[in-house]
Amino acid sequence: MLEAKLRATADRNGVEFMLVGAIGLVVIMLFVNLRGTAITIVEIFLASAMLVAIFVGFLKSQQPYFSLYFTEQEFRYVHKYGAWPLSIVNFHSSGIPKVQQGVETLELNAVGIKLNDIDAFLLNLTPRLAGKLLIEQRHIFLQAVKMHCENGNCPSEWLIEETVFRSKAGKEYTGLMAMFANRMDNLKTVTGYDLLIPATALDRDIWQFSVMLNRWKLNPKEVVKALLEEQTTY
Repeated sequence: MLEAKLRATADRNGVEFMLVGAIGLVVIMLFVNLRGTAITIVEIFLASAMLVAIFVGFLKSQQPYFSLYFTEQEFRYVHKYGAWPLSIVNFHSSGIPKVQQGVETLELNAVGIKLNDIDAFLLNLTPRLAGKLLIEQRHIFLQAVKMHCENGNCPSEWLIEETVFRSKAGKEYTGLMAMFANRMDNLKTVTGYDLLIPATALDRDIWQFSVMLNRWKLNPKEVVKALLEEQTTY
């Protein structure tokens, strides 16, 4: 079975960041020691920048090497705390979530996905990953919510997800799974999409990725082959 793997652009070059930061820090320390005088403000600033580079590189290195996997039957989003698969049967379409209030339109920095069956998706989602996604994607969701709140007054269920959820098929969820299901329901109300994949998890811009997803729905074999050809550049 053919499987294409995509690496998020935002998570690349982690080793390079750490290496540059470490070398820069060593050079600064040697220079200060050999000079024999007190460290200057500029050198403190440069040393701090090197430490930040090391820290950023470390964070990048902790992320999964590949964030998305594509086959002809499904695609899978891989996160540091788990993964969720989405079958081609359950995938309806994708696009860029937009919210509009009057003449003002806001595009969210993510790809939105519409599902055919929310229960089928939640069946393959773990509470651990659901909890992490609730936290990490909250700022994106709130961007959309604010456009629908007049004078800062928003429905309470949009701000704090309830811990009980009943799907249209009658399946009941509790705890983190219910909170995530409620987030999906609220997201659909606000944007028309059930799921979000943040731009930081993608190997290309959100518009290109959305187009690719819709092409995958129509011709999965062709898209997977094209992605495999692209992998030679990694």
